[in-house]
Amino acid sequence: MMRRPARTSLFALLALFALLCALLESACSGGGPPVIAATARSAASAPAAPLPSSDAGLNNRLVMGYQGWFGCPGDFDGNALWVHWFTGAPAANHLLVDMLPATDGLAIDDLCDTGLVKQNGAPLRLFSSQNANVVDWHFRLMAQQGVGAVALQRFVVELNDDGHKRRVDNVLTNVIRAAEGAGLPFFLSYDVSGADPATVVQTIRQDWRYLAAQFGLTSSKAYLQDSGKPVLELWGFGFVDRPGTADEVLLLAADLEAGNDGLQSVTLIGGIPSKWRTLQGDSKTDAAWTAVYLGYNVLSPWMVGRFDSEDTASLYYDQTIAPDLALVQSLGLRYLPVIFPGFSHYNLMLALGDPAQAIVNQIPRNCGNFIWQQSYLLLSHGVDTAYGAMFDELDEGTAVLPAESTKAGFPPDAQGVYLDEDGCMLASDWYVTVMGRIARNFAAGTVPSLPLQ
Repeated sequence: MMRRPARTSLFALLALFALLCALLESACSGGGPPVIAATARSAASAPAAPLPSSDAGLNNRLVMGYQGWFGCPGDFDGNALWVHWFTGAPAANHLLVDMLPATDGLAIDDLCDTGLVKQNGAPLRLFSSQNANVVDWHFRLMAQQGVGAVALQRFVVELNDDGHKRRVDNVLTNVIRAAEGAGLPFFLSYDVSGADPATVVQTIRQDWRYLAAQFGLTSSKAYLQDSGKPVLELWGFGFVDRPGTADEVLLLAADLEAGNDGLQSVTLIGGIPSKWRTLQGDSKTDAAWTAVYLGYNVLSPWMVGRFDSEDTASLYYDQTIAPDLALVQSLGLRYLPVIFPGFSHYNLMLALGDPAQAIVNQIPRNCGNFIWQQSYLLLSHGVDTAYGAMFDELDEGTAVLPAESTKAGFPPDAQGVYLDEDGCMLASDWYVTVMGRIARNFAAGTVPSLPLQ
């Protein structure tokens, strides 16, 4: 869900670091779920849903995570690399992503020609998140479907390098423009994966002040407000493989919530381990972390890879989500659990030299039924807000943006996940449609029927 200071290899390593942002806690088990028949559908036919105002708070919203980390040669500031797309020059065996975007909604001038040809004979063109028109299109798609808010990832590891920081600042500029234009609220999520343990907390403090002074970030009409404060997320503190001590993170959270140390006061989301309550598994075990987790205003445990089918999702919700939710509610805190459509990081694992973990379609999407079941379980448990991982996470196969529907949309010899892999005939924007329907259910507090129709 990462970057190194060396300028020459920066953007190639960017892609490899993506693995660390949502690394599975353990290998998934079992085979795929039964195939569910589905017909081709298009998001264009779905009615647009009214969006809550940006100051209406987090309640009854589906929040979509947005990486905004893709790049191609010539996109911005002298970049010469295919950021997050390839390990080197474009080639089928250099791919870092497991899904390929369907880009027919963008003008050719806004795309990057890889020089590769798909099996259907069409040129493979990709996009850069540095392009404002690309980000505009993504936000329009989400807004049209009624997504409630977008969480823009801002990786702390990039903020201490001037070149990296210019790129993430440019993406932020694109997101502010796109969010305001689409009327779609957004907020910032600091991801601490790969950051220097010695400086991670201070870097966040400095950057939050910088964004207030240089960007006027939270004064944007699209910046999400909750309880009269801008929303901010800290993602990754407390995971076993992420930096930060309990004491310094607890103080950072307290200062952000209270507006101390020259920091703007916020409603603070904690992107926390799935085993936060028991201090096991993906969580650090020191008892001091309990105070950190319970010090956040909103708790958002990371669920990607914690179950791999509708049946195991139901078991996980009974054994983990229900007691988590009971504790959170008893303490007067709030809950923003993560839902995800599937998982696959075959090409990333090959790039990292771990072929044993290179499994195509490791957690099948089951034609949309997998994430639909998760939304059903949350709404059945009375949870009115969820975090969708992720809109554009093509590296690990959790993306919901328009994507190639068939293997014919991939170059010869390329491996990855296409939308009909589980036996469905689906339009490229099917998962945008599904997330729109889920968003509307959260907005209305409606428990959907099963299976997905």
